[in-house]
Amino acid sequence: MTIKKHIPNFITLLNAGCGAVAIVFILSGRFDIAAIFFALGITFDFLDGFLARILDVKSELGMQLDSLADMVTSGVVPGLILFQLFRKSLGSWDAHYSVTNFESTDLLPFFGFIVIMASVYRLANFNIDENQTSSFIGLPTPANTLFIFSLPLMLLYSDNDLANTLLTNRYVLIAITLISAYLLNAPMHLFGLKFSDFSFKNNKIRYFFIVTSIVLLFVFKFVAIPLIIGLYIGLSFIKYRVLKAVE
Repeated sequence: MTIKKHIPNFITLLNAGCGAVAIVFILSGRFDIAAIFFALGITFDFLDGFLARILDVKSELGMQLDSLADMVTSGVVPGLILFQLFRKSLGSWDAHYSVTNFESTDLLPFFGFIVIMASVYRLANFNIDENQTSSFIGLPTPANTLFIFSLPLMLLYSDNDLANTLLTNRYVLIAITLISAYLLNAPMHLFGLKFSDFSFKNNKIRYFFIVTSIVLLFVFKFVAIPLIIGLYIGLSFIKYRVLKAVE
């Protein structure tokens, strides 16, 4: 019984470990490898809750560990990605960051850390909010990180000149940082992706979102990720505002 109780917690710790490795590669400018470890981290983030339900070992410790692990993988990681993107906007994309070369002109990249602070608040609030069981209030940190992670990947693998120009503009990055921080804690309801059953009637929006997301990824690749996040917010607005108003 004791071993079974700690299996989901171990999976949660793997999430934190993957986030830590992703941080190392982000600071080294290797976003491609960092993305792999982030993907592993959010996979473990899904598996820990799934296993906790299957094994019937959900606990307060597990919930706290989950938020702490998310703080690494989906809190610190997006802030450091923005940090590096701001550095690129200042012309220092390829240079590894070093405090020994710090100058006053290097202050702008730290603006990206606003997302880290917003993630801390969002995760702490989630832990004490009993209204976020089957749905979310504010954009979940993994979804926000997925969006921010798509930005350097678009720069690396997309040939879209407009996207490359926008994502190396410091004012665009400032706007992205502020919008991201707001969405994390915005008073908006967003549907969860956990299925209580698999009937089409009770999961129409979920199925539509998943199928449409797959099509978008197939067609647009990394550019599809911001579109998918926008679709997620839009469908949630329809579900909780438009359809509720009709009812």
